[in-house]
Amino acid sequence: MTQIQLTDQQLNRALAELMGYTVKELPIGSNGRQLYALVTPIGRQRMAALTIDNAFFDAPDYCTDPAASLEVQAKAIEVDSVGYVRNLEIAKWKKIMAPLARKEVSVLLNASPRERAEAAYITLSISKEDLNGTVGYR
Repeated sequence: MTQIQLTDQQLNRALAELMGYTVKELPIGSNGRQLYALVTPIGRQRMAALTIDNAFFDAPDYCTDPAASLEVQAKAIEVDSVGYVRNLEIAKWKKIMAPLARKEVSVLLNASPRERAEAAYITLSISKEDLNGTVGYR
């Protein structure tokens, strides 16, 4: 079973990339420094940053922001609903509890943003691997 060994910052960046966020180099300014900007999936450019890592600070905080975690959860459910629920079980309980009784379902519905982010990361990563021709696991 997979457990995520990433910090919140690392997981937020990985999820942002899986959600379609990118970083672009901006023209070098008059001070001669290279700047970078995060670009949203719909093409909106965020504020300039001195490094690529700093540009990702503008990405959604999937690990602590409930609204952002629901956004990434919705994407993971769209990609693989059954896989997402299994991954959420692992994030919540470190095991799969299927078949789930209503009580367990209610506990999953109250998952923390971090737990939703972990489950979404596994689901979206596996989906991306499948698209690249490698076999993931569920």
